[in-house]
Amino acid sequence: MATGAMASEAAGHARWTFRLRLSRSACAALEAEWDRCRWVWNESVAKSKAVHARNRATGEKATCGPVQLAAMLTEARRSTPWLRAGACVPQQQLVRDFGKSRAKALKDVRAGLPMRQRAGMPRYKKKREARPTLEYTKRGFRLKDGRLHLANGIVARPVWSRELPTPPSSVRIYRDSLGHWYASFVVATTPEVLPATGRVIGIDWGVKEIATTTSDDHDLPHAEHGKKAASGLARYQRQMARRRAPRGKAQSKGFRKAQRQAAKLHKKVARQRQDTARKWAKRVVRDHDALAVEDFKPKFLAKSTMARKAADAAIGATKAALIEMGRKHGRTVYLVNPARTTMDCAHCDARAKHRLPLSERTYTCTACEVESPRDKNSARVMLVRAGLNPAGADRGRPDGPPVRKAA
Repeated sequence: MATGAMASEAAGHARWTFRLRLSRSACAALEAEWDRCRWVWNESVAKSKAVHARNRATGEKATCGPVQLAAMLTEARRSTPWLRAGACVPQQQLVRDFGKSRAKALKDVRAGLPMRQRAGMPRYKKKREARPTLEYTKRGFRLKDGRLHLANGIVARPVWSRELPTPPSSVRIYRDSLGHWYASFVVATTPEVLPATGRVIGIDWGVKEIATTTSDDHDLPHAEHGKKAASGLARYQRQMARRRAPRGKAQSKGFRKAQRQAAKLHKKVARQRQDTARKWAKRVVRDHDALAVEDFKPKFLAKSTMARKAADAAIGATKAALIEMGRKHGRTVYLVNPARTTMDCAHCDARAKHRLPLSERTYTCTACEVESPRDKNSARVMLVRAGLNPAGADRGRPDGPPVRKAA
């Protein structure tokens, strides 16, 4: 099945994902390819750690970038028949991915970011924990007669629910928590511009309601998909706890069955959240020409008393779906900094002297004495700050936070 155009890889590109049907031999071949790629990744991690330890001990400034790792891979393939038996394309892509991951971690260290905000250094991929992920560029795959032919003679049958808009430039083969294989193609896309409506909308994110907008018809209530599945998930997790084998011993069939049932329920909830977010995003984008969206980062909620409900709301995924849908259909999306949006009045631009507690759900302006629901006022402030409110666009605060367009 196709899971739709996913997050944008670059300007004008998107991912189209399809379920794969594999024979036993093809499945075994993909797992063998992953074993080789996992070995390459772990060797890269070991080399990176060795270089770092040597630099600290001797004061040298040796590097372990893509050039050194590519040379290591060439030498390993020359001296190891088992590694040479696999395709070189996914192994080379894994080395590039490792280099990007390591470079991002080192960049965060040099920037002096706190530990909790840094991208961690690449770690070893364990055999029974890491899920297979193989990346093939143009020279590593081809589509022929409805089948996907991968390097090293592996043939898979995608479930084509729709045709690809353009020939893909790369494909990622991966296996999910249920053991299902997927092919994710990167294809060039062109915006499917919708007719102009002359309407604009401001969007404020929350927990009680996932999205509160300036239009009552487009508010997104909390569907609570995770809460509805919590009892079933708790049952499977209790079964896993009872059946878990001692450390060092293989897990029983009962444990693996409960584990699969829990993963299946997790996948169902994730798909429900994704479906809800995309349908709402499509409705908002279809009915409005420009969107002023709160540039909200819900990560801090994970440490609050609202962590469970915030995670069930999936604000980050909903926001990403809205931005992607706006890009796909040629709509303008403004990301507004959320600083002090609950303190500003959307009607007269006055600012409250103190922050409103979360328990106070009605905003009352001390200057113009206008009362409005707290989240509705914040959504209106988004329009004013983005310059989309005809009555208030020229009254934006001079010290107001910046507004940027979504890429």
